[in-house]
Amino acid sequence: MGSYALALSPSKQCFTYSPKFNFNFSAIYSCNFRKSCTQSSLTYNISSISNYRSNVYIYKISGQKFKASSAAVPQGMSEGMNTDERIRTLQLGSMFLIWYLLNIYFNIFNKQVLKVFPFPATVTAFQSGCGTVLILLMWALNLHPKPKVSRSQFTVIFLLALGHTLGNLLTNISLGKVAVSFTHTIKAMEPFFTVVLSAMLIGERPSLWVVSSLVPIVGGVALASFTEASFNWIGFGSAMASNLTNQTRNVFSKKFMVKKEESLDNINLFSIITIISFLLLTPIAVFMEGAKFSPSYLQNVANQGLSVKELCIKALLSGFCFHTYQQVSYMILQMVSPVTHAVGNSLKRVVVIVSSVIFFQTPVSPVNSLGTAMALAGVFLYSRAKKIKTKGA
Repeated sequence: MGSYALALSPSKQCFTYSPKFNFNFSAIYSCNFRKSCTQSSLTYNISSISNYRSNVYIYKISGQKFKASSAAVPQGMSEGMNTDERIRTLQLGSMFLIWYLLNIYFNIFNKQVLKVFPFPATVTAFQSGCGTVLILLMWALNLHPKPKVSRSQFTVIFLLALGHTLGNLLTNISLGKVAVSFTHTIKAMEPFFTVVLSAMLIGERPSLWVVSSLVPIVGGVALASFTEASFNWIGFGSAMASNLTNQTRNVFSKKFMVKKEESLDNINLFSIITIISFLLLTPIAVFMEGAKFSPSYLQNVANQGLSVKELCIKALLSGFCFHTYQQVSYMILQMVSPVTHAVGNSLKRVVVIVSSVIFFQTPVSPVNSLGTAMALAGVFLYSRAKKIKTKGA
């Protein structure tokens, strides 16, 4: 996509811009200012633009307004921009659909395995192992560049991997004890932990809108918990602990942001975390549960109505879906803003809860449904409130 030279007032500077489009179809402009045409450029973000598609543009940059004029955009280039926008939208829509489908299938296969093989640490380690194999194949086949990690980066990544490992383990413990829909309803409390931990650890003060959105989340989860037929304290407590672990990881990732080199993008960051998680989980699984893939345990699975072959297939499918849905999530995060990703994640939780209730025929009372709906509505409002805060920043 081409750049355009613009005459800018009040000061005379060389200025170029190239338009890009986000998932909400609003224009984002990356701008370069130069004190002279021969000096190196400094990059700024335009916070607002008016009179788009005309020859005169009003830009607001760092609180100051600039007026710029340009030559008309060629018709062919304008049509090319529209085509690129449609292709990107179609690509994003397909990736969101894949993300949701993989998440649905993971929760179904994972619950089926945990029902007859109630060893969450072993299952979680096996799933991380499947991801590790896929990552090594990806690097070996040069499907993605291999990362180069410095020692200081590795220290931070290891801490993130530790939180990732505990979060996944606790989630699987919960899924093994209670209904899939109830676990995901509890995990709707994640925004509450994010706000509290951000205030405690990094001094980030939430806006009134953000705090208000937490009310239906907390109230909805409480209402759903009181009326949940499959309620179990271990399942409830482990899901809450998973929220605490995951959001602590996210808050600390803000505080100690990994400095990304060219080879350390989101996909490679997730890949390294997955490998570390597998190395951590393997001894934990053996220590907590022992070696559970022995013939006697597998025979016990067969006695519960699931053959050894079916168990292995479902375990492999759950491991594949577990890794790929998270990798697709990271790929989407590279293409959209964190707020857009959060909204998509809220909708994903709705899809997972509804699909699991239908597939497993989970009994749901009207009051329980109301509580779940309140919590999910609160999560959506939280995402919108964060968007308002981002715009106002």
